[in-house]
Amino acid sequence: MKKYKVEKSEDQWKEQLSDEQYSVLREKGTEAPHSGKYNLHFDKNGDYRCAACDAKLFESDSKFESGCGWPSFDNAIEGSVEYVQDRAFETLRIEILCANCGSHLGHVFDDGPTQTGQRYCVNSASIEFKK
Repeated sequence: MKKYKVEKSEDQWKEQLSDEQYSVLREKGTEAPHSGKYNLHFDKNGDYRCAACDAKLFESDSKFESGCGWPSFDNAIEGSVEYVQDRAFETLRIEILCANCGSHLGHVFDDGPTQTGQRYCVNSASIEFKK
């Protein structure tokens, strides 16, 4: 099993995180579309951090409205995200994890509308915005 800079027991994660955050970050769950607090949040003065370990993941200027129902970004901060093949649901997707603690963030797709061509589809429960 891979070692991360921040590691905690499942009991410690459960103490620290809300039920929804634990489901998404530690059990690879997904929040309902259009339900997350950051879906339509577009403050350009800050960054988005991992809700589990506070690592910087996305700059606010990389966020865009994709219409998919989850926060979308066109780029991650270099080295902040780990990419893992996800073959669940009989299709190949690329799961994104926090490179600092291994927490599930969402998935990245090659259908983004900006010059990067990427759409990092992220659960609001997995991130926190810091000014």
